[in-house]
Amino acid sequence: MSLFEDLRAAALPEWEAYTGHAFVEQLGAGTLPLPAFQDYLVQDYLFLVQFARANALAAYKSRTLADLTASAAGLSAILAEMNLHLRLTGEWGIPREAVESAPEKLATVAYTRYVLDCGQAGDLLDLNVALAPCTIGYAEIGERLEPQLERVPDHPYGAWISEYAGDDFQQAAGRAIAQLDALSSGSLSAQRFEELLGVFRTAARLEAEFWQQALAADER
Repeated sequence: MSLFEDLRAAALPEWEAYTGHAFVEQLGAGTLPLPAFQDYLVQDYLFLVQFARANALAAYKSRTLADLTASAAGLSAILAEMNLHLRLTGEWGIPREAVESAPEKLATVAYTRYVLDCGQAGDLLDLNVALAPCTIGYAEIGERLEPQLERVPDHPYGAWISEYAGDDFQQAAGRAIAQLDALSSGSLSAQRFEELLGVFRTAARLEAEFWQQALAADER
């Protein structure tokens, strides 16, 4: 198995709490309240600003052309994702200036700064493991939710689902999985795997808290 598959299997409760969160299930069914989705989009844009910085940090930490190329591809995918967010918020009457000037909420700060701290304190593998739940998890969610587009006519969140189920994002996730294997080539010690597993579990928990933040915004 790949390193990602090993990490996913060892952190399955956290992974399923993230990828099967109520926010995700409601989004797939088309029943997610629009205010919750709008709040999520704004916060996710701010989240992606920090993730773009994390991929830039990955490039800085890279020592080979292959690692630099992988970091550049990750940054490119995030920039494309940010454009999607601005297009969707614009369609709902939220101007770009309002999105970019919105304050970061606590779950946004907690997750993004955790990832950046992993990159600053650890090595390139630590950083890529911290980034993995976002890229690979969204691809998994998009692929799983895509059949809902056929079941729900005029799905309100069809553009979001199509983006993450689409070939470009699925390929980005595949590259992220391959990069984890490239960085961990050779056998990892049991201690090193446990260190990486701790990073992976924390990132998955923070992803779930990010979804919950959006649901809580709608409840207030």
